Amino acid sequence: MFHLPTFITIQTRMQPDTKPALRRSDSGFKKFLSISFVIFLVAMAIFVYWRYFYTYSDGNRFGLLQKFSHRGNIFKTYEGELILSSIRGNANVPIASEKFYFSVNDKKVAQQLMDLQGRSITVHYKEKKHAAFWRGDSRYIVDSIRQEP
Repeated sequence: MFHLPTFITIQTRMQPDTKPALRRSDSGFKKFLSISFVIFLVAMAIFVYWRYFYTYSDGNRFGLLQKFSHRGNIFKTYEGELILSSIRGNANVPIASEKFYFSVNDKKVAQQLMDLQGRSITVHYKEKKHAAFWRGDSRYIVDSIRQEP
C-alpha cells in the first residue's frame, strides 16, 4: 500500500482550522460596512431635511402683486412677484422698488392670489434653505395673504 507523507497529512489537518478565522474577520468587515451604511443613510436624511425642509426664517412682506402664474414642465408650481416699494410718488405710484419672488404650495392661497393681481397685499412667508424642484423656484413659500386697502 501507498502511504502519504506526514507533512501532507498535517497540512490537511491545519486547513479546516484556518477557515473559521477568515469567517470571523469577514463577518467583522460586513458588520463595519453595515454600520457605516446606516450612518451614511442617517447623515443623508439629516442633510436633506436641513437643506429642503428646515424653515430658516418666516415673516411678512407688503407690496403690489405684479405677477402670479402656474408654471413648470413636469412639476407645475405657483410662482409670483410682489413689488416692494419704499418711496411712492404723487399718484401713489412706487418710485424706488425691489421685487420679492415667491412660490405657493396651497391651492386655496393660489386662487386668492390669482384674484388679487394688481392690488396691494401682505403675504406671510416661510424661507427655506434652498428651493426644491417639486415646491417651486423660490426659497420663499407663501402660506397666507391679507388684502390691504
